[in-house]
Amino acid sequence: MRETILSLVMASTLVLAGCEGMDEDERMIVGGLTGAAVGIMTAEMLNANDEWTIIAALGGAAAGMLVAHNYHTGECAYSRGDGTYRIRRCS
Repeated sequence: MRETILSLVMASTLVLAGCEGMDEDERMIVGGLTGAAVGIMTAEMLNANDEWTIIAALGGAAAGMLVAHNYHTGECAYSRGDGTYRIRRCS
């Protein structure tokens, strides 16, 4: 189980490195899809039922949906899902 999680983390790092030449819209889409995929894979590894798999996918998509990154201040804007954004230090 530990090896599987470590493999997923390493694969996610490679996917994020591929976002270097993308514009903000493309990064948001890739981040949301990657987050959803990681949520689904995590739910499947934990043998979650269908409802929890959907919740994990939605949570992963929300977490992966970085809307804007201000490189000068080090702040990022994250979508809240209701049309508003939360601005905080980038993680």
